[in-house]
Amino acid sequence: MASVSFDNVTIRYPGAESPTVTDFTLTIGDGEFLVLVGPSGCGKSTTLRALAGLEPVAGGSIHIGERDVTGVDPAERDVAMVFQNYALYPHMSVAKNMGFSLSLKKVPKNEIDAKVKEAAALLGLEEYLDRRPKDLSGGQRQRVAMGRAIVRNPQVFLMDEPLSNLDAKLRVQTRTELAALQRRLGTTTVYVTHDQVEAMTMGDRVAVLRDGTLQQVAPPRELYQRPTNAFVAGFIGSPAMNLLPTHDAQRGDITLGVRPEHVRVLRPEHGEQAPAGHPTVEATVDIVEELGSESYVYAHSEDFPGATLIARLAEDHLPARGEHVALTFSPDQVHHFDRRTGERIE
Repeated sequence: MASVSFDNVTIRYPGAESPTVTDFTLTIGDGEFLVLVGPSGCGKSTTLRALAGLEPVAGGSIHIGERDVTGVDPAERDVAMVFQNYALYPHMSVAKNMGFSLSLKKVPKNEIDAKVKEAAALLGLEEYLDRRPKDLSGGQRQRVAMGRAIVRNPQVFLMDEPLSNLDAKLRVQTRTELAALQRRLGTTTVYVTHDQVEAMTMGDRVAVLRDGTLQQVAPPRELYQRPTNAFVAGFIGSPAMNLLPTHDAQRGDITLGVRPEHVRVLRPEHGEQAPAGHPTVEATVDIVEELGSESYVYAHSEDFPGATLIARLAEDHLPARGEHVALTFSPDQVHHFDRRTGERIE
C-alpha cells in the first residue's frame, strides 16, 4: 500500500487547443478511498489513466509512495485497474481469469491457486471458480474483475466506472460490497464515476472536477454542506441545489443556493404563512414526484425565469400540478455565491 500524489499535473492530447487536465494537484492518503467525480468530459478518467501510465503527462509529476512514476512503464507501477467492461477472457474459467496476471509473471501454480482461493472467499466466488464468464451474472463478472485485481496485491487500485454496466438495484448492492471490501483490504483506491450519489456513498473523500480543473476535494458531508462554488453546489446533491440569481445591496449580483430539503411549500388558500424573516417566492407547480417516503415538487416562478425550483416534502397532502404555492426557506440554510466568479461568499 502507498499514498498517491499529483503535483501540478497537466495532460494534453495531441492537437488539442487546450489541456484536458490542468495543474492538477492532489494527495491521496495511504489506504484512502478517493472518488473522482464530474460531468462527462471533465478529465476524471484521463487523470486515472495518467496514474496508471496509460496517458502521457505534459507537465508536473505523479508519485506512488516516495517513488516518482511519471515516466515509468504501466507494468512497473504496481497498480491494478478495474474497467467498466470487465475485460474478462471468455474462454477461461473464473479461476484462470483471476490468476492470469500472476501466471504471466511465472508465479508458482500452488501460490496462484492459494491467492485465487483467498480472493474468491473475500468476494463470495468460491462456487463459481470453474465457470466461464458467460455463465455469470453482471454482478458476478464484476466481482471476478475485482478478484483479478486483488490477487495481484497492488499498492493502488484504480477503478474506472466499474459499476456502470449494472442495473440500478445491483449497482446499489455492489457499491456497498465494494466499499466494505476496500476497507477490509486497506488498499489505496482511486475510483472514477460520473454518478455523484455513488461518489457520496463510497468515498472517504470526493474530488470534483470541471473542465480538467479540480474544484474541491473534501469528505462527502463537507462537500454537501459547504460547497466551495456554485458548480459544486449544483453538481453535488440529488436533486440539485436550487440556485437563484439575485441582487444584494452590499454584495452586488449573487446567487442564492438552497437545498430542496430546506424549502417549505406553503399553500396560501389553506392559510399557511412563512415564519417571520423567511423569504417567500410565489411559484406554480409543474410536477410532483411521489417516491413513497418522500416527494419532490418541481415548480417555476416569474421571479426567476428559466429556473426550476425544487422542494422535498415528507407529507401526504401534496400540491397539485398547476397549483399556485409559495416557497419559503430559512435564511440560515442559504448559501451565497458570487454570480460572476461562482465562488462561495461567507
